[in-house]
Amino acid sequence: MQINLYDPWQLVSRLQQDANRALSARTDGSRQWVPAVDILEEPDKFVIRADVPGVESKDLDITMEKGVLTIRGSREVRAGDAAETYRRSERISGSFVRRFSLPQAADAEAVSADYRNGVLTVTIPKQAAAQPRRIEVN
Repeated sequence: MQINLYDPWQLVSRLQQDANRALSARTDGSRQWVPAVDILEEPDKFVIRADVPGVESKDLDITMEKGVLTIRGSREVRAGDAAETYRRSERISGSFVRRFSLPQAADAEAVSADYRNGVLTVTIPKQAAAQPRRIEVN
């Protein structure tokens, strides 16, 4: 008998990838990129790490509303780059948006973010679990 572990993030991750793919297919000619992320669940917190090299911390915007964490940012081309003629250009510039639906266990009031060496780390603590209490019958 095989035991399958339930991973609630698997479906969310797949939906996120599909939504990002659909949103990145823009017809107005602008380029949009999607940073790679890792999502970890630890006993007391959730941790999201996003690879955003070349993005300055002032260009990052992180919001939490109704259980959805949104990370927005942009990576712009340097002023001198526009005049240069590239033989090959693979580094996409422009804006990005990533959204994550968080479980009810997430403490929206205590979310923190740290940005070092091109990696954005968003930490979402878990709320203390409500303990059942025994009610006496009179």
